[in-house]
Amino acid sequence: MAEFRMPSLGADMESGTLIAWHIAAGDEVAKGDIVAEVDTDKAVIDVETFVTGTVTQILVPEGTRVPVGTPLAIIRGDDAATRTPPRGQPIPGAYPPIQPVGPAERATPQQPVAPVAPAVPVAPAVPVASAVPVAPAVPVAPAVP
Repeated sequence: MAEFRMPSLGADMESGTLIAWHIAAGDEVAKGDIVAEVDTDKAVIDVETFVTGTVTQILVPEGTRVPVGTPLAIIRGDDAATRTPPRGQPIPGAYPPIQPVGPAERATPQQPVAPVAPAVPVAPAVPVASAVPVAPAVPVAPAVP
């Protein structure tokens, strides 16, 4: 059995309102299916399930505001991959695996360090009016008829 919980859909999200269910007790769901709509105070977001199985019970009715992590439904799965991990543990397959850095990619003390450029002196600020040259006044001859 897996608990489908109110997900955290933003860094500052503490609770959300379950707007609508797209499933009912007895429905079959697959990993990635949209099962509910949640209002986060900023937007209404479609929420998907991370497990495959049969919905055995809806725990929270539509229109209810609940804290992040609250169980919303129970999904009975057929294999160990559908079990909800303990709170605070990553969901298997939710993130790509971390690739270790090979020895050739690690920095070693023998590698030279890039030299630091010498400090460049900064010229004092010059007012814009004195920096722009002004052309001398040129007398203009009257137009000849």
